[in-house]
Amino acid sequence: MASIDNFQFAHEHRREVAWMSQNTNTLPMHPAVEAAIKTSVEDREYNLYPFKRGIFGLPEAIFADLGLDEADMLLTNGGIEGEYIATRALLKPGDEVLSTDPSFLPIHDQIAMASAKAVEVDIYRKPWVLTPESADEALTPATKMLLLIDPNNPLGSGCTRAQVRGLAEVARDHGLWLIDDITYRDFNPDHVLASEFYPERTLFSYSFSKGPGLAGMRVGAILGPPAGLKELKRYDTNVLGVNVIAQRAALAALESKKEWLPKVRRACESNQRTIQEAVGKVDGAFLPVYPSKANMFVIDLSAAGVNPDVVEERLLHDHLVHTRAGSYLSRKSGGKFLRVSFSVSAADCRRFVEAFPGVVEKLRA
Repeated sequence: MASIDNFQFAHEHRREVAWMSQNTNTLPMHPAVEAAIKTSVEDREYNLYPFKRGIFGLPEAIFADLGLDEADMLLTNGGIEGEYIATRALLKPGDEVLSTDPSFLPIHDQIAMASAKAVEVDIYRKPWVLTPESADEALTPATKMLLLIDPNNPLGSGCTRAQVRGLAEVARDHGLWLIDDITYRDFNPDHVLASEFYPERTLFSYSFSKGPGLAGMRVGAILGPPAGLKELKRYDTNVLGVNVIAQRAALAALESKKEWLPKVRRACESNQRTIQEAVGKVDGAFLPVYPSKANMFVIDLSAAGVNPDVVEERLLHDHLVHTRAGSYLSRKSGGKFLRVSFSVSAADCRRFVEAFPGVVEKLRA
């Protein structure tokens, strides 16, 4: 069964499914965020177009969250729209963007929309991240941009400070734009922003979908130096602003972040330990990256004798547990792994660990 059909089935059974497929956060939302959504609806803010720059206080809260002083931003419909705007604005036909495999391949598709090419460095091996050395080796005269997804989706690996510095230096030495996709930053207490080392040409893809659990709201931002944002604004189609209810939720999420983030991190730490124990009991299965620096990791099934696409299907249709096969995230190694998100309730996590061993055993019998 095709993955798109799996998603149709999952949405049809949304209230019953353990949603561990899209790295979304289904943990209870902070009351302040829910209150902000309800108040916005009660005040009928949806009758008017929102202020283009953003509701008062939201841009400033995003800058404060990242510790950025001299930057500009565009609010976007989720983080990925900002990356689309950046690739369309900064790339021309024949340009190359240095990225990885595995990666969030829809961004590579956006690069292709600009008639440019994503050069995919294989990181499905230790140390499971793009290193400065491997980046430098993959450069060509056509390279114009470096895409860093840190922490990495789907591996859950995170770059060290030295690695981020090294990648920023590679970008600077070759005059590249650096897109720092920080979608999973909230889950990594040790995360380092690339702008610390290369502020003049670093752009940030910023999302509210994961940490605060606002994926369905579709709100995010693209940030960077004013000169760079001037180029991007030529391709900004959101002339009438971003969903105002989503913006209210986003601002409330930032204002209450010190209260909800520690709880989210603790839940993720507990759940991935639970999954690790279950995976350790399945012959031929292992976790390439553990512990994860994000809210997901991959389970390698290459020695288990099963197809991850079929594992995804059977977990969903037989047990109402939705995961994601690697074919969506890797052209080279997608047939080896299953991606599992764990920013879910402990009960949903238990449903996965109870179902997973039996599914694998049945498929390889």
